[in-house]
Amino acid sequence: MPDNAEWYVLHTYSGYENTVAASIEKARENRHMEDLILEVKIPMETVTEIVDSKAVTKEHKIFPGYVLIKMIMTDESWHLVRNVRGVTGFVGSAGKAIPLTEKEILDLGVEKREITVGFSVGDSVRVVDGPLDGFIGTVDELDPEKGRVRVTVSMFGRETPVDLELDQVEAMK
Repeated sequence: MPDNAEWYVLHTYSGYENTVAASIEKARENRHMEDLILEVKIPMETVTEIVDSKAVTKEHKIFPGYVLIKMIMTDESWHLVRNVRGVTGFVGSAGKAIPLTEKEILDLGVEKREITVGFSVGDSVRVVDGPLDGFIGTVDELDPEKGRVRVTVSMFGRETPVDLELDQVEAMK
């Protein structure tokens, strides 16, 4: 993907999120702007509800009335998106669209980062950050999706499991 493409937030009429997303996708194809408008997403979450003693799984919009779009901001792409029926505007200040920050993108889970871990369950690792900096332990559990690792370290003569971020540990060489 191009480096200068950024995520923006569109404000839409409530209930028109799917229509807006589909209209942008169609207009993008019709005008051959796939290189400027890269992705359109509606942030959703899966919720399980108990209805009449039965578990029912449903998709809910996390931010009703908003659509996320990854695009290269040009006059042409701005006009295409802004003139889609149901779009009330870009989120920003003084009529200027403001892109999401890297932290906001990660917090929203809009883009998945591929995480490569240089160790696995049973390997010895060294803690390189936090209050346990310098401790050596053994990996008990590994959850790359959540960016977490459980390590057992020897503290005060006892084996103690601690939950850490993946970037707080490194593989022993």
